[in-house]
Amino acid sequence: MSTNKHFDKICCIILAVMLILTALFINAGKLGVQAVSAAVGYASKLFNTSTVHTIDIVMDDWDSFIENCTDEQYADCTVIIDGEAYRNVAIRAKGNTSLTSVESYGNDRYSFKIEFDHYDNAISYYGLDKLCLNNIIQDNTYMKDYLTYQLMREFGADAPLCSYSYITVNGSDWGLYLAVEGIEDSFLQRSYGNDYGQLYKPDSMSMGGGRGNGREFDMNNVEMPDKTPEPMDRKDMEGSENGGSGMPHDRTMGSSDVSLLYTDDEFDSYSNIFDNAKTDLSDADKTRLIESLKKLNNNEEIENIVDIDEVIRYFVVHNFVLNFDSYTGSMIHNYYLYEEDGQLSMIPWDYNLAFGGFEAQTNATELVNYPIDTPVSGGTIDSRPMLAWIFNNEEYTDLYHQYFDEFIKEYFDSGYFESLTDSAKELISPYVESDPTKFCTYEEFEKGVSALKDFCTLRAESISGQLAGTIPSTSEGQAQDSSALLDADGLTISDMGTMNHMMGGGFPSGDEHADGFLPRGRRGDAVEAFNPQNDFVPQDNAAPSGRPAEPNDSSRPGSFTPPDMQNGSPANNTVSLVLLGVSTSILILGLMTALLFRRRR
Repeated sequence: MSTNKHFDKICCIILAVMLILTALFINAGKLGVQAVSAAVGYASKLFNTSTVHTIDIVMDDWDSFIENCTDEQYADCTVIIDGEAYRNVAIRAKGNTSLTSVESYGNDRYSFKIEFDHYDNAISYYGLDKLCLNNIIQDNTYMKDYLTYQLMREFGADAPLCSYSYITVNGSDWGLYLAVEGIEDSFLQRSYGNDYGQLYKPDSMSMGGGRGNGREFDMNNVEMPDKTPEPMDRKDMEGSENGGSGMPHDRTMGSSDVSLLYTDDEFDSYSNIFDNAKTDLSDADKTRLIESLKKLNNNEEIENIVDIDEVIRYFVVHNFVLNFDSYTGSMIHNYYLYEEDGQLSMIPWDYNLAFGGFEAQTNATELVNYPIDTPVSGGTIDSRPMLAWIFNNEEYTDLYHQYFDEFIKEYFDSGYFESLTDSAKELISPYVESDPTKFCTYEEFEKGVSALKDFCTLRAESISGQLAGTIPSTSEGQAQDSSALLDADGLTISDMGTMNHMMGGGFPSGDEHADGFLPRGRRGDAVEAFNPQNDFVPQDNAAPSGRPAEPNDSSRPGSFTPPDMQNGSPANNTVSLVLLGVSTSILILGLMTALLFRRRR
């Protein structure tokens, strides 16, 4: 009898331990335990930057899909990534002005968005739900997005993963694209854990904010302010108050809510934020965001409503690369706003027009010396409250300068940036050369990369001077002492590609490209009879026509492995499943033991 009682006590102890462990697992986040990301698998797969990956899009009626791309409607396809096939996934064209630009060029090289879980929410690529394939339009360097995302992430700002991928369609060459992690659920889980906050992509609907809204936007029909004054004629800049850059525009085309300006407490006043939410919203979420914007605009409780360290790091990189097609530009878009428990941060997006590629900003000397303490183009610093708080407090301004100094020394003075650029060029050069749909010639690519390196070298030198006080760091100071500016007259900004240069080198739409590509032509006719319902098996060591052949190495990411039609990453949620299994097993064991010895009694 005493033995039975002893075992009863043991069973009770086991059950008590199980209850404690269960409570700990449920409240792990509150106790400071880091959540295990469900998306860890894809980060080391497709987004391994040491290789150019292969993505084949398999679709029965590709030509019809391309002809209707501007409708941004999803179509079913099979996608084969580095030899692994995924059926029943969705694809559509993506972009705002770039979407209509491709059409006006007479080219088929659209950017695409792939949604693995569009038709079946059980499907993912090793945990990745959304994938963007960027066509690298208006970027002769092929590197603006890639380098910016790398620098953002390495310097401590949350940024999407990316890698180069060579695209084929039904086995035929399409071109070299940049594969970018979609900033949606998988990104949020990877960056913030499973218990993440709210995500927004603020944009004015009239400017192409969101799917379908860029279709009617035409840059040629927008009345633009006066262009940049002559290089040494800065009279128009002298009167710039409240941090206005004075170059190249002093008028915005965005709405007050996308500027993150507080107006009132009405939800409708922030429709360009809430209508472009990427997460499900409640009224409480909307109220909390408006309250944070109110405090932000009043410069109150900044330490509570802004992720200070991350946002400053974001703006250091952002203000270095000079992307005016963004929050600091006249159009005020191309950024994500993340909010969690009332605290705000910024996530970078779309840098193909960075490094002076936006509109007519081609004066190299002005761009190289662009003032880091008045970094807004098309307005004042006060009109961008997510930036203004940095300059409204001496402590935060000093931290901004400190981080800028660290950034320049760590990534430019050290030679790291030059090495990163050279490695990327070496990796992608053969693919750029054989890219049948590229927007520039290979010679223009080489010239663009050289100009990019020169620009960044000079930009880093100028910022070092601005931090040291030898070069004015504000537009007003530069207007008063233009002789102190670093001379960059030998640099041609347009060599890197601009939004004013169609087809990179200016090839007329429909005319024959220098590399023999006809922009208006449809590709894939030779595989018209291809049936996507059949297994598409790439041959080992066989490169599509024009694509550089790779060594026969079964371990390389591009080599073929039998398609297993993955419905999710094999590594997804492994830790969570193990913990659940262990907990359940112990609980069942405890209950069975208790029942067994109770019966014996």
